Order: sequence, then C-alpha cells, then structure tokens
Amino acid sequence: MSLEPRAFGQESEAAAARFLSQRGYRVVERNYRTARGEIDLIAYDGDTLVFVEVKARRGNSFGEPHWSVDRKKQARLWRLAYHYLHRHRLREQACRFDLVLIQAGRGQPPVIELLQNAFEVKGDRL
Repeated sequence: MSLEPRAFGQESEAAAARFLSQRGYRVVERNYRTARGEIDLIAYDGDTLVFVEVKARRGNSFGEPHWSVDRKKQARLWRLAYHYLHRHRLREQACRFDLVLIQAGRGQPPVIELLQNAFEVKGDRL
C-alpha cells in the first residue's frame, strides 16, 4: 500500500469492508456524509447496526491508529450516528461503534485488527 494519502484512505476503507464481510458483517453504507462529517462504514453484525471508523497508518511515527479516536472524535461519530438513525427511522435499533485498525508496513501485507464496541455513548443519548 504505497499510495497517495487519499488513495491510501480509500484502499484502507475497501480493505476494511472486505475484512468485515469475511467476518459476517453486512456493509450497508460506505462514506456516509453529512454537513458535520463522515462515517466510514455502516454495517450489520447480526441484528446490531455497527458504525465503523477505519484508522490506517503506514507506520507508527504518529502513534497507534486508535489513538486518534479521542473523545472529540467519539462525540462527532455519535452525532453522525444519531443523524443516521433519525434519518432512517431506526431510533430503537441496537447499535455500537467498532474500529478497524490497519497498520501497513513497507513491503508487507497490512495487519488489520477489529475492536468491537470500541467506545460507548454514556447516558441515553443514542
């Protein structure tokens, strides 16, 4: 994966979608956008709707990929998920937030890791 940043991101999201599909997830949306941001992937894992953030790195010079999903990013993902649920009339739908972490090394196949239920929304916000 020695692509330009945008192409690297797109290829990483495609790899994450394939990875999830191989594990039984059913991807229903890619790059769900609103004026407030984007959710990389939305999928069903059984009856649970999963909002997936994909984080990919070419190395560790900026830290591990999951470090970039701080409380501010979590809050933004929550707002985007709420918008999706409201728009699709899924307010009672069981859902969670997963992270797919991709570590791409030079000349080596990428290492992909899934963190299910990576963070929770506190209270009755969702």
